[in-house]
Amino acid sequence: MGEFAQKRIIRKLDLELFLSKISPQPTPQAHLEQYTISQSVASTMLYVAAYADNDIVGKKVLDLGCGTGRLALGASYLGAKTVVGIDIDELAVKTAVENVSKTGQAEKVQLILGDISCIVGEFDTVLQNPPFGVQTRTADRAFLAKALEVGNSVYSLHNHPVTDEKLIKQLKATNGFLEVPPSPFLERFVLQHNGVVKCVYAMLMTIPKMFDFHTKLKHDFVVDIYVIKKVNVK
Repeated sequence: MGEFAQKRIIRKLDLELFLSKISPQPTPQAHLEQYTISQSVASTMLYVAAYADNDIVGKKVLDLGCGTGRLALGASYLGAKTVVGIDIDELAVKTAVENVSKTGQAEKVQLILGDISCIVGEFDTVLQNPPFGVQTRTADRAFLAKALEVGNSVYSLHNHPVTDEKLIKQLKATNGFLEVPPSPFLERFVLQHNGVVKCVYAMLMTIPKMFDFHTKLKHDFVVDIYVIKKVNVK
């Protein structure tokens, strides 16, 4: 009965309500590109991983660059066996610890303050919202390389390679997500690190004005969710 209850499908609305309880980074830093993943994007990413590919329920999950814990806690809520989250920012991890406590997920979620290079071992699934490389070019490469080193399935969020106004209009009209081709560069990088891109989903993300260099009160842009599988190399 317990196993059945764990594997029941949780409504996406309930997942979004759960994610709404998670406090964001109180003082985001531009050089670390600390943009909190939106509830809509986070819930879709988690839902695809959990119910399209069966990569969350009962699995060992890692959240690289966990921030305040939105993806890590969402995975735990959906039924992950264990979840590890790691971030280099002390305040983000402190906030994540508070979020773990108030959402009642302390038994399954372990948080680490440190650089992602210290992660070793093997995980069924890696979830990540890495730096997009806007402030520091290629900042996402280290995250992808580490994810494919320790994970069998990887769900990684990346900035869409071009500003596509037509795609933005389509996403606004459908209020959902659309399958798009991968970035040739990211596809090559993944192949070089023993992985293969299975599919890419584009979603619309909106962030408020957060830093002095932001010129608008809010900014709409397209993010791509990469679904990546490790290729067994013998």
